[in-house]
Amino acid sequence: MASPSKDFCTLCEEDNVTTDAVTWCTECEVFLCVECEKHHKRSRSSKDHNIISAENYHELPSFIKETSNLCKIHGKKFELYCSFHACACCVHCTTDKHQSCQTMKPLPEILKQVKSSAAVRLLEKDVKDLNKNFDDIMEYLKNRISTNTNQKTEAIQSIRSMRKSIDDHLNKLEQQLLKDLETEHSTLKSKMETLLREVDKRAKQIRKLQNEFSNMTKYATELQTYVGLTEIENITSKEASYMEDIKRGPDLMERNFYVTTSPTLASIIRDVESFGEITVDTRPCNVVANAGRKDQAQHLLPIPTIDQIKPSFSNTLKVPEGKTFIFVNCCILPNGNVLTLDKDHKSLLMFRNNGTFIRSIVSFKEEPTKMCFVKDDTVAVSFYSACEVALVDIGRSKVDRNFKFPKVYCAGVSSDGQVLVLSMPAVKNVIVMNLLNESKQTLNEIQVHCISLVKKNIYGTNFWENTVSCYKLTGEMIWTFKHQDIGAPIGIALDKNGFIYVAGRVSNNIVVVSTDGKSCRTILNQDNGIKNPTSIAIDVISGIMLVISLTEGVDSLLFKL
Repeated sequence: MASPSKDFCTLCEEDNVTTDAVTWCTECEVFLCVECEKHHKRSRSSKDHNIISAENYHELPSFIKETSNLCKIHGKKFELYCSFHACACCVHCTTDKHQSCQTMKPLPEILKQVKSSAAVRLLEKDVKDLNKNFDDIMEYLKNRISTNTNQKTEAIQSIRSMRKSIDDHLNKLEQQLLKDLETEHSTLKSKMETLLREVDKRAKQIRKLQNEFSNMTKYATELQTYVGLTEIENITSKEASYMEDIKRGPDLMERNFYVTTSPTLASIIRDVESFGEITVDTRPCNVVANAGRKDQAQHLLPIPTIDQIKPSFSNTLKVPEGKTFIFVNCCILPNGNVLTLDKDHKSLLMFRNNGTFIRSIVSFKEEPTKMCFVKDDTVAVSFYSACEVALVDIGRSKVDRNFKFPKVYCAGVSSDGQVLVLSMPAVKNVIVMNLLNESKQTLNEIQVHCISLVKKNIYGTNFWENTVSCYKLTGEMIWTFKHQDIGAPIGIALDKNGFIYVAGRVSNNIVVVSTDGKSCRTILNQDNGIKNPTSIAIDVISGIMLVISLTEGVDSLLFKL
C-alpha cells in the first residue's frame, strides 16, 4: 500500500498505471482515483458501498486500518459472528473451526446500529473521563509542587528568624538543617516531577486516543468500529488501572514540610546539638476522579430487554454436615466468593462460588441484619436492634470499626467504597456517611428497608408499601414503582445493565424491574424453588445471582443470569 503522503489508485496499479487516489472504499478495501470512483459508483455490485476520502482514511487509528472485512485464513468476506469465541467468521470458518458452535449469528445483525449503541456512548464517556482525570492529577501535582515550594520558603524564613537571636556558634547547625531541608524537598520534588511527566505522557496518549475515537466513529466501518471499540476499551482499561494504582499507592499522598525548632535555643551554646529537623506530613490526596466502569464488563452486544432475562439454576450453598445455618442476608465478593450472615450463630460465613463452605469469618455479640461489600477486604454489617454498623476486615477476621446510631434502628446498608448509606425505615431516614472523615448527612422522608447504592443512585424496597424506589444520593426521588407481582419486597440488587432485581417475601418470587422503573417481570417463583426470599445478591462480572430464603441451608440458591 502507498504511504499516507502519496496514495495511488489500487485498480490502476493493477494495470501498471500510477494515478493519484482520492477516495477509499471501505467495502472493497481499495484506493480509487476520480475515474475509477465513477465506475465504482455505477457498478451494481458496488454502487451502495461506503466511500470515504483518502485523507479521512489516514485519520483512522492504525489498528482500525488493519481490520479487514475478509477472513485472513480463507480470504472470504465475514458473514457470521460466533458468540462463543467472540469473533467474526466467514462461511468456510463454520465448517473449519466452528462446527460445534451453537451461537452463530448473522454478522449484520450483530453490527446493526453499532455506532449508535450504548457501548459507544459509554466508552466515549470513559475516554473523556479518563482524560479529565489525568488533567486533574496533573493540576494537583503542579499545585502540590507550588505549595511545597511555598512551605519550603516558610521553613527557611522560620529557620533564619531563629538564627538572628543566636551567635555564630549555630552557623554550622543551621547550614546542616538547610541542607536537610533542601535534600528532602529536592527528593520530593523530583519524585513528583517524574510522576508528572509520566502522567502528562499518558494524558497526551489519551487525548490522541480521544481524537482517534472520534474519527473511528465517523469514518470506520461497522466491523472496524466493533474491533476498534475492543482495542480502545483495552487501552482505557489499562490506563484506568494505572490511575487506580497511583491513587491507591503512595505517590499522590500529600506531603507537607514543617520545621521544628529546638525549645532550648535560649541556652544554645551550652545545650543545642541540632538546629531542628525536617518532617514530611503525608496525607491522602484530595483529587476526586470520575468513576469509571472497572468493576463492570463492557459489552458491545445490545443490552437485553426484560423479556430476555431468563436465569438458570446453578447450585446451592452447601451446609457442612452436622451444622445448621439460618441465612438472613448475603453479598458476593469481587473474587466470586459468597458471604452470608447466619442468624442462628450471629456469625459471618464464607462460601466458594460453587457453593462449598470455606470458613466462619467472625462472630458478633448482636444479631446481624444486613451486609454489603465496601472495598478491598472490608464489608459492612448492620445490627437493627443494636442501632449499629460494623466494618469487618474479612482477611484478618476482625471488626475494624463500629458506628453507633442512638435510638435509630439500622436496617439496610450499601456502599460504593467511598460512602456508606444506611436505611432507617422506622424514622423514614437514610444516613449517608463519608468513610474517610466519618461525616454524616441525613436524607429525610425516604422509607426503604433494603438498600443498594449504584452509580450515585440509591435503590430501595419498602416492605410495608410494596414499592421499589430510586433516589439521587442527594435525596431527590427519581421514580417509584408498585406492581401486583411484588408482595412485601425485601432484597434488592442490580445487574451490569442496571436492571433492578427484587425479592418478594410474600409473593414468593424474584422480579426484575426496568432501569426507568416503569415495568417489571417475574423471572423466578415457587416453581424454581423460591420460598420466602429475604436477600438477593448479584456478581456483575460472572452474572451469578444468589437468593437467600428465611429457612435453613437448602433454600440458598445460585442462579446464572
